Amino acid sequence: MCKFLDLNENVISWASEELAIPYFSPVDDKWHRYYPDFMCKIKNKTGSIDKLIIEVKPEKQTKPPKSKKQTRNYLREMKTFAINTYKWEAAEKFCQENGWVFKILTEKDLFK
Repeated sequence: MCKFLDLNENVISWASEELAIPYFSPVDDKWHRYYPDFMCKIKNKTGSIDKLIIEVKPEKQTKPPKSKKQTRNYLREMKTFAINTYKWEAAEKFCQENGWVFKILTEKDLFK
């Protein structure tokens, strides 16, 4: 991702884990800070500037676990998915309020 951002002539600027977005996690009933992987400003085809927040995750962590047995591994994966969901909801809200776009990229997006 860093290499893509560095080499793409349409990328005006980018930073990694520079923005703290507060979010509440019902998992532990506490407020936390979410640091998205990337923030960038990209010139689009029309010449205007898109401001994006990008999170890079394994595809497996972007979907609820499929197991029907409540093993320790399943519960850990479910907790990770739930926490990610709260983070991403906070990022979506931040983006809507500030004119940014939130994207989640997986290995399928990065290695096309």
